[in-house]
Amino acid sequence: MFEEKIAEMNRETAAMQPEYIQDKRTYTVNEIQDILGISRPTAYALVKRNLFRSIRIGGQIRISKKSFDEWLDEGGL
Repeated sequence: MFEEKIAEMNRETAAMQPEYIQDKRTYTVNEIQDILGISRPTAYALVKRNLFRSIRIGGQIRISKKSFDEWLDEGGL
């Protein structure tokens, strides 16, 4: 189920954005929230628990797409 949502989001993102952005390697907290169908506070709580790799750039958090997808494939929540 989650894999289908991720694939759908990736297709939508690819269709809407220039090619150099299509090879995106990170998710935003909002994207994680949408993929999992959870609230914003819950998404931030998952990031805070270090369940997958993330970095803070200025005031924004970016989540490693690869580590998030691996975490999700292993059972996630």
